[in-house]
Amino acid sequence: MISLRNVQPGDLEGLAVIENEGFSKDEAATREVFIERIQVISDTFIVAEQDGKILGYINGPVIPHPYITDDLFKEIQENPKTGGYQSILGVAVSRQARNQGIATLLMEKMEELVHENERKGITLTCKQELVSFYEKLGFVSHGISESKHGGVSWYNMIK
Repeated sequence: MISLRNVQPGDLEGLAVIENEGFSKDEAATREVFIERIQVISDTFIVAEQDGKILGYINGPVIPHPYITDDLFKEIQENPKTGGYQSILGVAVSRQARNQGIATLLMEKMEELVHENERKGITLTCKQELVSFYEKLGFVSHGISESKHGGVSWYNMIK
């Protein structure tokens, strides 16, 4: 059975492996960035695991505006108790666990947190090939993002 829980410092190695499987070198978060996220936003950093093995994760800080900006990939602030937009800076699933609905489970958990903490909505950026996946989850495309993270074109998605 797959369980969802908040991130713990001991998860770093498993998270780094999954991050590098899912993102290019220019896009992937560094260990230092993961350490900061674990320390600062553990309340919105969720890990999926089964039998003690990390299968995937989702994370992002709460921000005051509806679109993700590149500065968030370098430095984040502690989440406010209520309000704001829940951003998703990363959602990834290990190669061995893909196509089992884990990304959807993680997205649903983040949506629960959004409702519990009275957020205005969820915001993320994705590549063009993932727009339809997020639309199936109820997100609406707001067109091409100003983000140039990793030298890639991203699409703003809001729910």
